Amino acid sequence: MTVKTVVLFDEVAELAGKDLGYSERREITQDQVNLFADATDDHQWIHTDPEKAADGPFGGPIAHGFLTLSLLIPMWSELFDVSDVKTKVSYGVDKARFTSPVKVGARIRMTVTIAEVSEVSEVSEVKGNGLHLVADATIEIEGEERPAVVARFLNRFYK
Repeated sequence: MTVKTVVLFDEVAELAGKDLGYSERREITQDQVNLFADATDDHQWIHTDPEKAADGPFGGPIAHGFLTLSLLIPMWSELFDVSDVKTKVSYGVDKARFTSPVKVGARIRMTVTIAEVSEVSEVSEVKGNGLHLVADATIEIEGEERPAVVARFLNRFYK
């Protein structure tokens, strides 16, 4: 069962090193893969042609690595929130690796540890006090030993 950590802005700094647990599992569907292919103009057969992909190296179609990575955001929202801020910004990814393919029909979930929290020190377009949060995320595939994605991603919260 997923337990969401919800804190106030002034409590975020105390969370460095905290394991947030696991998101809910979600199934990767062919429709989702096709929509992502349309959105990114990446229609490689290994993603979008189930018949041809069945004879390919993975025995069926796989999700785009960037599709799997993009699901980090909704899974992150299941696990963490800062309740008293005006603005929440996904600031980027310092490091991301696609360590195992995600087959269509597979179920994934994410686990996250908050690695670092610091004040936003540079001038920002966002007005207000800011916190920079670094999170280490692993997106796992149900029944697989190797994770799909390992990423260090960056978030900002402004009061």
